Amino acid sequence: MANGSDLKNIATRLYDRAMELDSLRFGDFTLSSGAKSTYYFDGRMLSTDPEGADLISQAFSIAMDDAGIDAFGGPTVAAVPIVGALALRSHLDGKKRTGFFVRPEKKEHGAGKQIEGNLEPGMQVAAFDDTISTGGSLFPAIDAIEAAGCKVVLAIAILDRHQGGDAELERRGIPFFKLWESTPDGKVTVVV
Repeated sequence: MANGSDLKNIATRLYDRAMELDSLRFGDFTLSSGAKSTYYFDGRMLSTDPEGADLISQAFSIAMDDAGIDAFGGPTVAAVPIVGALALRSHLDGKKRTGFFVRPEKKEHGAGKQIEGNLEPGMQVAAFDDTISTGGSLFPAIDAIEAAGCKVVLAIAILDRHQGGDAELERRGIPFFKLWESTPDGKVTVVV
């Protein structure tokens, strides 16, 4: 496992990369919930960037190392590029972890799956999203993972907006690992 300074360096470089890509912007924004914010984070710009994907997969892999994780994934759309990067990193690092992603609902065609990937009952799972606000996309994914007979033993995010999702994870007894967090006044800082 990498030491804390390695993880801090990864998280700090990821923050710098987000600024370079303009995926973390400061100003006046209206979020999908209708709430106002002094910053906007577009995690997909970061997770689809080659360096960003590499840094995210390094950090998330480190977070999973001590948790006994068999599988990792989260809700579409945000989790899809992260799952791809983590699957490759797991293979290259010789780790026996598999990825998946969770659709908002079961498909009406084909095999009719809601969870795509190699998730099997009994697995210990890390569930993630690029950003946790209220957890509106993460918690339905966690519920689907647990309905599939798996146990979510870790939640991971790049950014915790502290808008209730973190408190709900604590209420559910799921440890939460994050790289950055925001203050009520909109300051985003590296926290690992």
